[in-house]
Amino acid sequence: MAQLTPLAKGLITVIVIGVAGSLAWNFGLKERLGTGADGSPGTPPAASAPAPAKPTPAKPGSSAEPAKASARADDRNAPLGSPTNPLKVSLVSFHGYAPALVANGNALETQSGSLYAKKDLNVRFVIQDDIPTLATIFESGAAQCAWRTSDFWAQEQPNLRNAGLDGRAVMIVDNTQGGDAVIAKDAAVKSIEDLAGRTVALLQFTPSHGMLIDALDNSSLTARKKDSVKTVFINAEEGTAGVRAAFEAGHVDAAVLWDPDLALALRNVKGAHVVYSTKTATNLIFDVMVCDARLLAKPDGQAVVQKFVEGWMEGVTAARANPDNAVEALVRTEEFFRLLADKEGKAFVKSLFANVVWTGVEDNARILGLVGGTNHYERVYKRFDEIYRKAGALANPKSPVIAPQDSFDYRYIKSMLARDQAAATAAAQPQTTFSQSSLKEATQQQAMVTKPVTVGFASGSAELTKRAQKTVDGEMVPFIENNGKAYFEVSGNSDSTGTRESNLRLSAARAKAVVDYLVAQWEFPRERFKIVGNGPDRPLCNEASAASEGLSLEECRALNRTTRVAVFGGR
Repeated sequence: MAQLTPLAKGLITVIVIGVAGSLAWNFGLKERLGTGADGSPGTPPAASAPAPAKPTPAKPGSSAEPAKASARADDRNAPLGSPTNPLKVSLVSFHGYAPALVANGNALETQSGSLYAKKDLNVRFVIQDDIPTLATIFESGAAQCAWRTSDFWAQEQPNLRNAGLDGRAVMIVDNTQGGDAVIAKDAAVKSIEDLAGRTVALLQFTPSHGMLIDALDNSSLTARKKDSVKTVFINAEEGTAGVRAAFEAGHVDAAVLWDPDLALALRNVKGAHVVYSTKTATNLIFDVMVCDARLLAKPDGQAVVQKFVEGWMEGVTAARANPDNAVEALVRTEEFFRLLADKEGKAFVKSLFANVVWTGVEDNARILGLVGGTNHYERVYKRFDEIYRKAGALANPKSPVIAPQDSFDYRYIKSMLARDQAAATAAAQPQTTFSQSSLKEATQQQAMVTKPVTVGFASGSAELTKRAQKTVDGEMVPFIENNGKAYFEVSGNSDSTGTRESNLRLSAARAKAVVDYLVAQWEFPRERFKIVGNGPDRPLCNEASAASEGLSLEECRALNRTTRVAVFGGR
């Protein structure tokens, strides 16, 4: 199993130990495949049993043997991007990066006739599943650019600056849409709120951790019930294999996983089902490519990066057109996917593509807000910075807060967008079509998560004040934008004081006022929203026993007087 380098451990104990093998989308790659030949679960985590057995590697010289990058010494005096001094890019084994390998001629080193070769650019992809820090990568010269997940990048840029270095993301390379999920096996666990009193296995300070924190923060659980959700942090050395093993062995009630372990767990465990996933929270987890700021400051470096970004985007187009070739690129270059294909078949590898979007120019433009609308990247960067500072993930808690706009170099995507009118037009189009019939169907199921928002109204009034609008802007809108493909139920609710009939009428009018505002000012399709007036009928807090929730009676009533946004959609 891949291990953290001693240097990486020494540089950043908190993050790298927490992230090692987890943010690398295949850390512990061989152990991930530790299920029986018949698909039976592997062994539980190392605390109770040995690590799962490793699959037998392919024989040297076989057609399945991964292609390896050349070990020749580079000529640092040669132009960057030339055959003797290629642009070096650090990756981990993850199917989201297949387009890059396709662009390189299904190889780690640029092949003759490949998309990169046609741009007169030589790229060497370096597979580093031990996940060294960016400071280590950039300072050693191992690579000039490296992958990072959206949450990991928000954690690491402050640490990079603390080391006297810096970097910028230059493109969004993929967007998970179903490839990350909270799963459970008990049929009674249908929502995030149902996790109260349950145990959840995950890897600390990873996209799984950030996703769960975000979901719980946005849930209707009281503080006491949120605290009752017990996270079980699997050792980083176990990777997601350990998370899956704990779930499959029944040691925990739920787990947060990403593919391929997500797909394997859902297949292997009877009754396993998705509670909440990026299939609904489509604007939450991205992968980005980060380049050394010193490279980006030089004109020749800028020219190389422009070609690099353009070639990757062309690789996206090629991979989408021929996904079977994308599978071959992964199997040929990366041991993890060779082993996975040997055990599960190439069809299984191809099936993973359904849960991730290889982001082309149009997707980058949409996510980055370059054609109007919200800059989802900056919103997510800021959100994860908040989450992980509060969770204690930063190696130095006093690290400066970095403005999201200072974490991304927009020049390269903007340059491509200016020359591609078709991409600009596509980016400006709605990504999802919503309908009343689909709204009705979706809201007949149980909500995946419900967010209570205290929207202030004058007594007996349903008029949305300026102050109330700011509350909607700050608390509801980001939640809706996170869940880009979801339908929502917006409900008005009241406490038990007053008559039920009047509370029902007033709460429905208040919910409608909120939806009208969201449609008029934020341009959300009205077809995404169901309006409900619950009055006092669906309390979040039992006013007769408020103390049991650690609340005063007035605090309990205030919680019940909230406007709630419930998420419905594909799981």
